[in-house]
Amino acid sequence: MTVYAINPLEDSRWADLVEKHASGSIFHTPGWLRALRLTYGYEPVVFTTSPPQARLTNGIVFCQISSWLTGRRMVSLPFADHCEPLWDGREGREEMFSFLRQTMKTQSWKYIEIRPRTSGFLSDISTEERGSSFCFHALDLRPSLDALFAGLQKSSIQRMIRRAEREGLSCEKGRCEVLLEKFYRLMLKTRRRHKLPPQPISWFRNLINCLGERLSIRVASKNGEAMAGILTLSHRRTLVYKYGCSDERFHHWGSVPFLLWNAIQEAKETDFQEFDLGRSDIGNSGLIRFKDRWGGKAALLQYVKLSNQPPEHTGEDRRMRVAKRFFAYMPDGLLTAAGKLLYRHIG
Repeated sequence: MTVYAINPLEDSRWADLVEKHASGSIFHTPGWLRALRLTYGYEPVVFTTSPPQARLTNGIVFCQISSWLTGRRMVSLPFADHCEPLWDGREGREEMFSFLRQTMKTQSWKYIEIRPRTSGFLSDISTEERGSSFCFHALDLRPSLDALFAGLQKSSIQRMIRRAEREGLSCEKGRCEVLLEKFYRLMLKTRRRHKLPPQPISWFRNLINCLGERLSIRVASKNGEAMAGILTLSHRRTLVYKYGCSDERFHHWGSVPFLLWNAIQEAKETDFQEFDLGRSDIGNSGLIRFKDRWGGKAALLQYVKLSNQPPEHTGEDRRMRVAKRFFAYMPDGLLTAAGKLLYRHIG
């Protein structure tokens, strides 16, 4: 069976497959791929067993990352929590993995990473080829709004939402430059707390330009002061919580739960069926506990990593700890510049 490579930004068959396939997500869309290329220079490619001119029935989308700092590799997809291969059944899957392994060797890729949402593809790989694991949360939006609110943890989430409403917090929603700048200032505060640089603001501008109405920014404020912000994405009947940020001085007012509940209410009004709360590091018990309190279903995200090299998790963790010590003392301007320089090497 022959494997073909197509450009998903030029071949309209890819966009059609993403819209029709049950596993298609916002991360598969040409808009997400275009934003990656504009911001970081990543070149997208789709591998498929469908021949040219035929209807596209399957495909795995990657971005090719060439970095002097982190090596040459292919990732499906950079900065996406998950990106399920658009593949029905088992036909051709063995040949696809054989092709990917061979391509990795002939093209001297450091590794190839696939980030499926489900475990269907894990049966085609060895235990050694299983990569990073994360906790993933999704909330079923089909119950009534009253039922969804009743499913929220009472002593924290419900109470914080009610407090935010009593305090008179306002929610501003849109995609304009003024709102983006408010959001980005909060993002800088949040990343500083985590001792990490923020992604460049050009990434968010490109997402806005490439995704249009599929992207929304919400900022909670009181008396003109921004307290928290979230960025959500939408595809078909799924709403995705992609980025969140806040000023920790106002956490006790429930600004983040207020924004998430606002997004859920609007999602119900427009007949969305799922709220994708994204992935959490297995070791981040605080974030996992926060998402658990929304009544969603937790699952394991198990990535696939095809590599000719032994894993180096220990070394990576050590380097990150050292880097965080430097980031902690950087002024805002230098921290922002570091993000602009480094994120294209991360993917």
